[in-house]
Amino acid sequence: MSRTFSIIKPDATKRNITGAINKLIESGNLRIIAQKRLKMSKEQAEGFYDVHKEKPFFKDLVEYMISEPVIVQVLEGDDAIIKYRTIMGATNPDNAEEGTIRKLFALNIQENSVHGSDSDENAVKEIDYFFTKDEIVG
Repeated sequence: MSRTFSIIKPDATKRNITGAINKLIESGNLRIIAQKRLKMSKEQAEGFYDVHKEKPFFKDLVEYMISEPVIVQVLEGDDAIIKYRTIMGATNPDNAEEGTIRKLFALNIQENSVHGSDSDENAVKEIDYFFTKDEIVG
């Protein structure tokens, strides 16, 4: 079993489609073992996306991520990172496979409804950014 980190982004929470997204996650054999809804502060968003701070889209990304609540989650399952990235689909919804979260729900490349870790190292870092050990109860 492995773990990955997920964010259901502001465009999805605003449209009240978090349950539909979680249904796809769970039907893909991933367990949600920690979850919380929060309104990210500017400082939280800047810290989380620090790796992108020199990129031209950084300011817009931060503004988007603080625009509405998000749902942060820890997912667990066999090959969780690969499995969740498959369930999410390509970052650009135009390139996403049919039936993936982004193909079904994303509005555009930025408002693409979900985020998921891209490596074991980043999964640990991202999980630790939002959760204490005691909050992960699966």
